[in-house]
Order: sequence, then C-alpha cells, then structure tokens
Amino acid sequence: MSDAVEYAGFARRIWSADPYNLAAIRFEVHRWLQALPMTEDVVGDVVLAVNEAATNSIEHAYRPLTEQSTVELMFWVDDDVVHIAISDHGRWRPRPAHPGGRGNGITLMLRLVESVVIDHDAGGTRVLLRHPLTDEPALATG
Repeated sequence: MSDAVEYAGFARRIWSADPYNLAAIRFEVHRWLQALPMTEDVVGDVVLAVNEAATNSIEHAYRPLTEQSTVELMFWVDDDVVHIAISDHGRWRPRPAHPGGRGNGITLMLRLVESVVIDHDAGGTRVLLRHPLTDEPALATG
C-alpha cells in the first residue's frame, strides 16, 4: 500500500495495480466490513464485487503497467448503506466481442450488490458499489 487514510466511517487506500495485491485488497475490504452489522454472506458478496472491480482495473486499465499504475479504494457508510469506490487512472477498454469465457465481472458485480455505477473518462474509471446494511445477501442462491 502506498497511501492510507482512515477514520470512523471513512477509509481510503491506494495499491499498485499488481495482481498480487488483490489478496491484500480483499483482506482490507473484509476488515472494513467486519465491524458493520452485516452477515458473513453479505460481507462475502461485497468483497467479491470489490475484487471484480479491482481485477478489471488491474487487468484492463493500464497497458503497460508502470510504477504510477494504481487502484484506489474509498469506503464509507451513511444512511445504513455501505459505499465502496474503486478507481484507476488508466484507459477504459470496452468488452471484446468474443471474450473467451471471461468478461463477466460487471454482470457479477450487478448480482452481488444493490447498486453499481461505472463512470469513465480520460482520467480513468470509477466504480461505485452500494449495498444496504442488511441481513440478506444480494446474490440469489436458488
């Protein structure tokens, strides 16, 4: 981690855009969510949605990767809703016509959390995930 800011109700972390950092990102998001009134199933859904967004940043935003290639996460809670923003400063790449069994990250995010907003421009991509503090997982299990 290259940068860290945290206080009650808000946290911000920046990692280099390296696939090896995905485990640290998942661990940190799980740590943030543990203190909230959420079931482990809901926490798992949110962590997986964040992982998909961070993976997209790492795999697609930067070509080639440089020391300045980063993935930033911001976390906050308000009105009984958890918000996690995942940002990069790379270039948006549209989904290929034939992704070869891949390219389902956005679809999965939409199933895992209540709301997914994606914004991209020349400055990078921002994904905002929102999910209520509830006892019910977002992903239908059967």
